[in-house]
Amino acid sequence: MTQTQDPARSRTFTWADPAVNAAQVGRRSGLDVLRAMIAGELAAPPVMHLIDMTRMEADEGRVVVELTPQEFHYNPLGSVHGGVLSILLDTAAGCAVHSTLPAGVGYTSLDLNVKFLRPVTVASGTLRCTGTVLQRGSRTALAEARITDTKGRLTAHATSTCLLLQP
Repeated sequence: MTQTQDPARSRTFTWADPAVNAAQVGRRSGLDVLRAMIAGELAAPPVMHLIDMTRMEADEGRVVVELTPQEFHYNPLGSVHGGVLSILLDTAAGCAVHSTLPAGVGYTSLDLNVKFLRPVTVASGTLRCTGTVLQRGSRTALAEARITDTKGRLTAHATSTCLLLQP
């Protein structure tokens, strides 16, 4: 097989030990942990480095994460892979739930229902994904997440159910 593409590209990234942040679950509220990550007091989770999420905002029940689409996010069709968008949606929805939890309570995603509404490419500009808690009970929480492009167009939407893990 002959090489017809440009020379290979590469990417290197580093991350901190995720166990340090996990140890904070029993000591700090979810919102405190998220704000400590935003302030740089705690390291961002490895997945943020993996897909190169660039920014996060957190308030109780609402989290925003941003990602600028890059070539390494592409699928064989020349657009951002749905899995990358799903990571963004899952992060925003899950962290929105996390922001409502007291110290000692954790969570895990039970499901993620995603709708891809338009193709995303590097031309889409920075993606803004907003996660919002719709309902939180004592055992589960329901959240949604929406990705918009630089022009404010909705590119993907998800709902997520999270299981709350009591101490």
